[in-house]
Amino acid sequence: MTKIGVGILGFGTVGAGVAKGLLDNHEELLERTGIDIELRKIADLDITTDRGVSVPASVLTTDAMGVIHDPNVQIVVELIGGTTIAKTFVCEALKAGKPVVTANKKLLAEFGSEIFALARENETDVYFGASVGGGIPIIRSLRDGLVATKIEKLYGILNGTCNYILTAMEQEGAPFDVVLAKAQKLGFAEANPTLDVDGFDTLHKAAILAALAFGFSPDIHTLPVRGIRGTLEAQDITRALELGYRIKLLATMKRVNDGVELSVGPTLVPANGMMGSVSGVFNAAMVKSDMDDWTMFYGRGAGRLPTAATVVGDIAEVARSLAAGTHRAVTMPVASKPLAIKPAGDVFSRNYVRLSLRDEPGSLSTVTGIFSAHGVSILSAVQRGDSVDGFASVVFLTHEVRQSDLQAALTEIEAQACSAGTAVCLRIEHPGE
Repeated sequence: MTKIGVGILGFGTVGAGVAKGLLDNHEELLERTGIDIELRKIADLDITTDRGVSVPASVLTTDAMGVIHDPNVQIVVELIGGTTIAKTFVCEALKAGKPVVTANKKLLAEFGSEIFALARENETDVYFGASVGGGIPIIRSLRDGLVATKIEKLYGILNGTCNYILTAMEQEGAPFDVVLAKAQKLGFAEANPTLDVDGFDTLHKAAILAALAFGFSPDIHTLPVRGIRGTLEAQDITRALELGYRIKLLATMKRVNDGVELSVGPTLVPANGMMGSVSGVFNAAMVKSDMDDWTMFYGRGAGRLPTAATVVGDIAEVARSLAAGTHRAVTMPVASKPLAIKPAGDVFSRNYVRLSLRDEPGSLSTVTGIFSAHGVSILSAVQRGDSVDGFASVVFLTHEVRQSDLQAALTEIEAQACSAGTAVCLRIEHPGE
């Protein structure tokens, strides 16, 4: 019987979950793969803290390079995170001809092209199913199940922290700061939540999905990203619901002619639609292809065991390849005709716009006149609630409009005496339609 040795770099939350999965489910893996997959080494700077999983002392080490070059380790699992030492270890393993399993979305989003090229050069591979969506098989589905299709649209709710906050703001009517503090207390948000609430975690995941769906690795530093902090208020969630929508932090990817629209930001989606029904810490992705139409993936996007389950699944797939003496030299599709990211200002979309306008005759006509001058067609305008200090909240829904034209109109409106504060402007999307 073939034996395959596994070395884990990083013994944190997910690393401990992977170790538990390999040890506790060893017999199940043996039955399903016909391969004896054995946990042989775990490297971490701290090998004394109890992680809630029992491993032999001989398995633990502080020498990550020793694990990479151990002849008894055939698969290297990187679960350190970040883009510094993790990148060094991943590259070292690939240069040694060893396949790497990782959940490191930031590393792949920023250095994916370099890492995948190194894997091809050394005739090995990188498996990264847990980098997006935790326990959701969206990576494997794009890489394998949908490989024969042309991806046209992809929407993703990819951050459980933000989805929990938006759900709680709706259900409790509480402001962002209050709900964030609650999420941190419950362990749903980090002490420093910047990557999550400012949209960068979702951006990293969107870049990986875009690479799989469209055959190129976008430069994440040039992509439009907005988080949920400072971009909307509890009243926007209430107004959206009254109009039949929910607000989600949405990654939006669309193939348009020879280009791709890619953005991350709080977006209105139909409340009774499948994406609008995704609540709490759950994640979801919807994919439209030319042959499969719409497909939806739903589940827990983070956590020790859901993420570990996907990592162990990747380990099993690598073990099968090694046992068969094969490898996958191409780890990312490469488009025969390069696709360009469409400039954010050239994207057309429907929009939700909330303005604070002086509650007096002429205010609305001034605003609608400016919208009209910039080619912004209004679908509806609704005033909700009483005026405060002489200003009323007015919500506009627009027809599809070029974003640069809408932003030019809002800049002019915000400069008018009848307008107070900065406009809240959110895109409207209809996944599944």
